Amino acid sequence: MGRSEVFPVGPDVNYQTLRTFGRLSAGGTRARIRISNATGQYPLVIGAAHVAKPAAGGRPGTINPSTDRALTFGGVGGVTIAPAAEVVSDPVDIDLPPLSTLAISTFVPRWTGPAVIHLDGVATTFISNDADSTGAATLPSPHTSTSRFFVDEVDVDAVGQGGTVVTLGDSLTDGYHSAVDQNHRWPDRLAERLSARLGAAPVGVVNAGVSGNRILHDHPKDLFGPSALARLDRDVLSVPGLRWVVLMEGINDIGHSTAGQLPEQDVSAEQIIAGMKQIIARVHVRGAKIYGATLTPYEDTIFHGYYTPGGEAKREAVNAWIRKGDFDAVIDFDAAVRDPDHPTRIRPDYDVGDHLHPNDAGYRAMGDAVDLKLFE
Repeated sequence: MGRSEVFPVGPDVNYQTLRTFGRLSAGGTRARIRISNATGQYPLVIGAAHVAKPAAGGRPGTINPSTDRALTFGGVGGVTIAPAAEVVSDPVDIDLPPLSTLAISTFVPRWTGPAVIHLDGVATTFISNDADSTGAATLPSPHTSTSRFFVDEVDVDAVGQGGTVVTLGDSLTDGYHSAVDQNHRWPDRLAERLSARLGAAPVGVVNAGVSGNRILHDHPKDLFGPSALARLDRDVLSVPGLRWVVLMEGINDIGHSTAGQLPEQDVSAEQIIAGMKQIIARVHVRGAKIYGATLTPYEDTIFHGYYTPGGEAKREAVNAWIRKGDFDAVIDFDAAVRDPDHPTRIRPDYDVGDHLHPNDAGYRAMGDAVDLKLFE
């Protein structure tokens, strides 16, 4: 499941239990959970937290009670997280095969203010108003959301793990409009392919995609989170076992200024490249490799003002630099999904319908375009 950046743009939570499900990449026998109030405005009180495996063949949102494990934080069952802070749980023993799903249940006994969420979770969160139900097989009378609340990262101890790759990106990495609960984002496909390698050391895949995110600018209303440069330390460089980074950002740096009528945030291709160089330098200082993913086409996108001929010229200039620039290797997503008859557009059979984002087949093609030798 990995890290998922969270922002204070969600509904208030008060005296409720929330159950989130996330698929892991590399498996293991111990896990710890990171819970974030990094962008919160008020203290976040976690009264109880549990992890468990989903119930086999059960109703959506149910767990197998025999696998339920209560989490502690420094030996204590609950924790209060100050604004701008995060906490990690103590490790808990639980057998988690590769690509298995983990349920994380949290009870929040006190009003939170605007909840810290990962808005575009593309997975169902179950929310119950019946007090602490963290250990219940089925939450009482839940309602649902496709955002992820508070849970920021799952770290698993994998025997013989070869390292972790973090995919840093925007909505195309986040999996915007991919099928809910189906794990069809391109980093999910990469995790499946890495897991299927015979005799290879397991590789953890962390999805650090945030829909709407940019390299250089934050959004004025926090809708798309801190820029990639601002969140790099927390979302990428702090990840345990980091060995590789895949960077796919920049298209929103081009399109948001015109679509959002933010002329003061207009940037040149050279400025986007300069931001990429900063990320490359900081990843290299951490001792990891970084691979540049080319920006995919978006002509005729339905988002008003997002595409302009000048923006397309910037995209092509950035891609030309990525293909011969300072990255340790290149992953050519542009080539993987563009229409061969009209290279400034996404292939019709890979288009979710907005002429910017891939559908599930397009995300799969992106995941299949990654050379697995990069992670040996």
